Amino acid sequence: MVKRPDTKKARIRRHKRVRGKISGTPDFPRLCVFRSTNNIYAQIIDDVNGVTLVSASSLDKSIDGNGGNKEAAKAVGKLIAQRAADKKITDVVFDRGGNIYHGRVKELAEGAREGGLNF
Repeated sequence: MVKRPDTKKARIRRHKRVRGKISGTPDFPRLCVFRSTNNIYAQIIDDVNGVTLVSASSLDKSIDGNGGNKEAAKAVGKLIAQRAADKKITDVVFDRGGNIYHGRVKELAEGAREGGLNF
């Protein structure tokens, strides 16, 4: 019998390892990414006070088309950068959420950088 590795459990393990090293502060909040099969979500979080400062996702009305592709991920990155700029947030710490920095996660990061976030 072939045993298939549990990829969700492995992602959660990687995310715990990453979260042990990075944390969002009021000066450098954490840009957290969650990627599902059909959509992508991003939040800017201040972990010291335990509040979400800004959020965006591919479910927002301003983002057209399919939420599970690279174009939507880049649009979410630009949208969260724009909303962060409205709240005067320029510097963040990037949290890839245990996902590989590749594909949609990378496109979201590049869109956020194009929008003016520094990380």
